[in-house]
Amino acid sequence: MLGLMQDWPLLVSKLIDHAAIFHGDQEIVTLPVEGGVHRYSWRDCHARSKKVAQALERMGVKEGDVIGTLAWNTYRHVEMWYGIAGMGAVAHTINPRLFRDQIIYIANHAEDKVLFLDLTFVPLIESFKDELKTIEAYVIMTDRDHMPETRLENVLCYEDLIDGEDGDYDWPQFDENTAAGLCYTSGTTGNPKGVLYSHRSNFLHTLVATGADSAMKATAADAILPVVPMFHANAWGVPYAAAAVGSKLVLNGANFEGEVLQKLIEDEKVTLTAAVPTVWLGLLAYLQSSGKRVDCLKRVAIGGSAAPRSMIQAFEDDYQVEVIHAWGMTETSPIGTVGTMTGVTAAYDRERQLDVKCKQGRPVVGIEMQIQDDDGNPLPHDGKTFGHLMVRGPWVVSEYMKGEGGQILDKNGWFDTGDVSTIDELGFMQITDRSKDVIKSGGEWISSIELENAAVGHPDIAEAAVIGVFHPKWNERPLLIVVMVEGAELDRDGVMSYLSSRVAKWWLPDDIVVVDELPHTATGKILKRALRDQYAEYKLPTA
Repeated sequence: MLGLMQDWPLLVSKLIDHAAIFHGDQEIVTLPVEGGVHRYSWRDCHARSKKVAQALERMGVKEGDVIGTLAWNTYRHVEMWYGIAGMGAVAHTINPRLFRDQIIYIANHAEDKVLFLDLTFVPLIESFKDELKTIEAYVIMTDRDHMPETRLENVLCYEDLIDGEDGDYDWPQFDENTAAGLCYTSGTTGNPKGVLYSHRSNFLHTLVATGADSAMKATAADAILPVVPMFHANAWGVPYAAAAVGSKLVLNGANFEGEVLQKLIEDEKVTLTAAVPTVWLGLLAYLQSSGKRVDCLKRVAIGGSAAPRSMIQAFEDDYQVEVIHAWGMTETSPIGTVGTMTGVTAAYDRERQLDVKCKQGRPVVGIEMQIQDDDGNPLPHDGKTFGHLMVRGPWVVSEYMKGEGGQILDKNGWFDTGDVSTIDELGFMQITDRSKDVIKSGGEWISSIELENAAVGHPDIAEAAVIGVFHPKWNERPLLIVVMVEGAELDRDGVMSYLSSRVAKWWLPDDIVVVDELPHTATGKILKRALRDQYAEYKLPTA
């Protein structure tokens, strides 16, 4: 027997419709690439997104065509994002921080038909335009007054393009499993792989993301600043979540500096923001050096890589900002776990609560999770046993675009995240390493992430990376590579003493190296592969 309930497809166009009808006057504020501040409403965004859909149809774009975007978080990017998906095409957000050859590869692999790009990226695309095989037209996301001279062919001005439409457009209805968005992995090994989101997966993800026990905790009273870019797994779904609840949406464009973010947060009374730890390290450094505050800010979602304990403490103790530690990946849309407190952990003392907050959190409803050994056997959730982190759920990838990578699910439908983690009795998951980064010393595992986070807590260390280096007796031992705070010098004994009270003695690094900067992936994570290559022949003093 089937239920007797109304049935309509879960389409992302429903989200922007809701925002326009019930929160139409709520602001969307942007720091545009052209400079200044741009303000308009969800009602304006809705109307212009329909013009985008009309323009694309006039250009010959059909349902299922892939439309590339190379753009920052701006109002234009949001409205075209909804317009592309709303008319049945696929919004392919390209990460401009990828290597040149990777951008070429994914644009060709996705078979992008049209490319929308910000002014920032015109010179980049000009440099390899002849290698882009499927793009028929380029739309530069600006107005006529700011249109650049360019060597690109078939170039259109964004504002001219949509000014030619009247906005009298009804969103088409189609199967909710239709592809809505495309985002490629950062490609740390091999070519990037395409994760193809559906309308259904995005809609369900949005419902969970806006829950009171979720990463966003978003409401109509919030002003949300997603510093995480839209080319990082849909800005963690924030532009969808903001529309769903009618929040004010604040967009930082190409600006990631601590000084700019602090001013934007205060000027626009931002209450909720989200980004990777490197962004927050920059903001905290500015706050600490300038004496400025972010008193309007209530919550910050941190993901992408593990948040150091010192960062969580600084936000919560010094600035009274709640830290919501979360975990996810491109393949999980991305929210998988959220570190909100439970009735049990809320009663813990401060230090024990911080222990919990340093974990990546509990699976949100809709995500199933377990850890497995090398043979695929489930491991206990005791908070101590390390295992391969496996996930499944309605917004988890089932296969990569065009079948790249082959069969990626096991016989029970589990997706191997590539992370090594523990899960405790309350369901809190903690990443201990990437499977390829974990250090195996004398048959035991050392978590490079935990050691890095401990090192970053030292007041003289700005950033840290830990890799395994060959040791004749123990097979591998940890090498700590650090960037010092400006003006500080390495006190090796002091650092070792500091670490010895925070990690097991046998985890202590066998050597410490100071560098000017660490290599990062296109998503801001430390590029361990490059460090392993660089230090492949490094001889530890203990060897």
